[in-house]
Amino acid sequence: MLFREADDRELVQKARRGGVEAYNALVSRWEKRIFNYILRLTGNREDAMDLTQDAFFKAYQNLGKLDDPSRFAPWLYRIAHNESYSLLRRNRPDTEELFDAAPDAPGRRMLPMEATLAVRSALDRLPHDQKEAVILKVYEGFKFEEIAEILGCPASTVKSRVYTALDQLKETLAPVRSAG
Repeated sequence: MLFREADDRELVQKARRGGVEAYNALVSRWEKRIFNYILRLTGNREDAMDLTQDAFFKAYQNLGKLDDPSRFAPWLYRIAHNESYSLLRRNRPDTEELFDAAPDAPGRRMLPMEATLAVRSALDRLPHDQKEAVILKVYEGFKFEEIAEILGCPASTVKSRVYTALDQLKETLAPVRSAG
C-alpha cells in the first residue's frame, strides 16, 4: 500500500501543477475499482459509468482541496460515495424487488454463478450503510480507518456495520451451498 500511496502522492502533486498526464495516470489506476464500487452500490452499469466519470471530474476540479496527497484513494472513494448516494436519493424506489436466495430444492448444490447471484441479492437486502461498509471492506480491501474516512463516520461505527452485516449475510445465506 505504501508504494501505491507514494505513487499517488507524486501524481497528485504533478497534476496540481497542471500535469494532465499525471491525472490521466491516476484515472487509469483507479477507474476500474471506482467503477466496480459504484456498480455494486447502484446496480446499474450505465449509472456507474456516468457516476465514475462525474467522480473523476469532481476530483480533478477539487484536487487543490485535498489536504494530504497520499490519501488520494480514500478521498476519491468519498467523492464516488457522495455521487452514488445523490443518485440513489433521487431515484429511491418505492418498493424493493427481492428474490429468494435459497436454492429451489433442499440439498441441491448451487452453481458458482447462482451463489454469486445469491450473495448479490443478500447484499442488496442490507441497509445501504451496511452494504457499503461490506463492499469497501470485503470487495475493495480498505482498512476500517480508511472506510471511516470515506464514509465520514467513526471507525467503531464502521466495524459495527461490517460485523452486523456479515452476521446478517451469514444468516441469509446459511441454506446456500456452493458447488465450487
